[in-house]
Amino acid sequence: MSDKLFVLGLDCAEPSLVFEKFRNELPNISNLFPSNAKSFMKSTIPPITIPAWLSMATGKDPGEMGLYGFRHRKTGSYDTKWIANATYAPAQTIFNIASKKGKNVITMGFPPSYPLKPIHGSSIGCFLTPGSEKSYTYPDLLKQEIENLVGDYIFDVVFRTSEREKTLKKLYEMVDKHFKVLEYMIMNKRWDLFWFVEIGIDRIHHTFWKYMDKDHHLYTPGNPFENAILDYYKYIDEKVGKIVNLLDKAGASIIIVSDHGAKRMKGNFVLNQWLMEEGYLVLKNKPENRIISIEDADVDWNKTTAWGWGGYYGRIFLNVEGREPSGIVKKKDYDNVIEELKCDLMSIKDDHGNPLKNIVETPENLYKEVNGDPPDLMVILDDLYWRCAGTVGHSTNYLMENDTGPDDAVHAQYGIFGLKDVENRYSFKNVVDITEIFGIEKNLLKL
Repeated sequence: MSDKLFVLGLDCAEPSLVFEKFRNELPNISNLFPSNAKSFMKSTIPPITIPAWLSMATGKDPGEMGLYGFRHRKTGSYDTKWIANATYAPAQTIFNIASKKGKNVITMGFPPSYPLKPIHGSSIGCFLTPGSEKSYTYPDLLKQEIENLVGDYIFDVVFRTSEREKTLKKLYEMVDKHFKVLEYMIMNKRWDLFWFVEIGIDRIHHTFWKYMDKDHHLYTPGNPFENAILDYYKYIDEKVGKIVNLLDKAGASIIIVSDHGAKRMKGNFVLNQWLMEEGYLVLKNKPENRIISIEDADVDWNKTTAWGWGGYYGRIFLNVEGREPSGIVKKKDYDNVIEELKCDLMSIKDDHGNPLKNIVETPENLYKEVNGDPPDLMVILDDLYWRCAGTVGHSTNYLMENDTGPDDAVHAQYGIFGLKDVENRYSFKNVVDITEIFGIEKNLLKL
């Protein structure tokens, strides 16, 4: 009997494609799991690469980890921010626990794994790695093995760009190198736990979703990229088939999982301009004929109650007296301001005046604990179909495209989950919570 566990992470793999639309085109993935051992997976709030993968590897929600996305504002500051990386990852990941138990661990592309930390085994950096000229493996000598095999390793591609053909070519080059190294690591390194994440599916969604989805407001029939996403999934499926053959010979249990799903973007709501119109945010000078970030705007902090950050979800920060340098919201009024803002944000409608399915909550109402540097309010517009734009200077509050570069897909709350358990110990309901995966891993590895 083997206690080996291999986790195949397909970042952003969308269940409506994998389980439904593309199912017959993906024989290796579709036929891998018994019907009672695959399900939808409910991701974190927010459903973003960081913190979602770490929730799987720790069993903790974003509030417990103090990770609410990639960017974070240092509480009490107007302009100090930090970017999440492996330095901020909680200590008790499945990798740490397995290492301490003497298990051999390999991670490859797991976000965040840069900068690298020592483990009992091997590690290859994720898409946060700044480039192949940096140290991106643990141990260091592994880098030379990789470069002897595939040359310059690719961690990510530029995907918010109008050069779609160039991105598509680079995506195939990247996945070829990833899976060639993956096969080498499976066959030539000792491992009990192997966790691999492929970022390419996320990037193909963001770059080509409008070309595939007939319901997308920017879809054009007969466009040259209509099958780009399907073809990429099929290419991934072929490579998965080869890997599964190797894993079957090793007697390993296999988990396939995505950190969240994807769907079309209906639009981008300009959050800070709306806050200005509602009287919460005041600028000394409004930008003329130019689009700027809120960090570059001339904010009158002595008159501003709240401001926001954009992204897949919106973050609202209150300008609190005694917390921010020029705070004006008195602590005794904080709860009332929060409730007023929640009510106003819930009433936001789309560009045609139709109601949206909005969620506006404090972190305290979403998480078991609230650590780190949380926003005061978290804003999800229309079940994530609408992004939030943090920039100002637009002629409208409703943008039909992304404000930070071409990107026509948004994240969806549910990803995929499937388990091929060599001992058939598990069956699952329709939905697995993302934090449950940590317990499944521990049991499969007998930790």
